[in-house]
Amino acid sequence: MALHRKKKKYIIKKINDIAQKSLSVITADPSGITVNNINQLRKQAVQFYVKIYVIKNTLLKKSLTNTNFEKLIEILTGPTLIAFSLKHPGSASRLFIKFNKKNKKFKIKTAIYENKILKENKILDLALLPTHIESIIKFILLLKEISLVKLIRLLNHITHK
Repeated sequence: MALHRKKKKYIIKKINDIAQKSLSVITADPSGITVNNINQLRKQAVQFYVKIYVIKNTLLKKSLTNTNFEKLIEILTGPTLIAFSLKHPGSASRLFIKFNKKNKKFKIKTAIYENKILKENKILDLALLPTHIESIIKFILLLKEISLVKLIRLLNHITHK
């Protein structure tokens, strides 16, 4: 079904606005995945603050113009499912990797983070980035560990005197 020019302009503006706010983007090939599975993925995406779209490459290329994800324009081919991470750069990657484990036909293509194109192994690294809360917890545990080590050294020093 052909889209009218106004509808196309609306889609381009909407995707461009989301891309402007996004921390990272990941693309996948949805071929062979059922509509029900993609709808389940969309439901999960809401929990991760991820926006997912299946969109024609021509509209997507126009949407990504003047964003941090312009490098994606050069490599878009074939059917594309795109996800924008809004709160945490690894959210969409985490979501896609989890979905890929259950749906082997789902092929993750590429991701962009901090203006760099990421391929398979780097996408996993992006997914493993700790969230804000995880980072705070690790920092607090590190501070506790450092304090305990200092206390033990002090006690050892006192006992040896």
